[in-house]
Amino acid sequence: MGAGGARSHVGGVGRKGGRLSKTFTLGEAQTVLPVVEALLRRAQAGGVRAGELESEMQQLSQRIFLSGGMFVDVAVAARRRAERDKNIQEAKDTLAEIEEIGVQVKDLEQGLLDFPCVLDGRTVLLCWKLGEKEIGYWHAPEDGFEGRKPLDARFGKTERERLN
Repeated sequence: MGAGGARSHVGGVGRKGGRLSKTFTLGEAQTVLPVVEALLRRAQAGGVRAGELESEMQQLSQRIFLSGGMFVDVAVAARRRAERDKNIQEAKDTLAEIEEIGVQVKDLEQGLLDFPCVLDGRTVLLCWKLGEKEIGYWHAPEDGFEGRKPLDARFGKTERERLN
């Protein structure tokens, strides 16, 4: 326990649905944010590139269909498909890496992340969106992004300070 909030799970790990789930203090979440942001941007870039390649392949298929057939450089098409598949896998692997840290990716395109945190004995989510300088919001799991509230003084206190 320390500055930036407290958690009730020893070592910041608790059980959720039979599996281990990490919780963060506000300080821990702010500290890991630059790393997670870099991973998020990498996953987004891989997803965008895969989408571009998919669109390119669909356009080629459409041209072939509309012309009733045409010569296709199979090696080039195969390389494009392999590059698309590689980008998809890199994005998936990067998302898995973020999840392994304990951070939940709620929306890849928007860059929306949640950091589980224990507040007053219950798990809430510290909420961050790409473009924000720091984590400044939280919400209950059932409220989602629409239920975001600004952080208040409780997140800067230890469990003992909040109980006194």
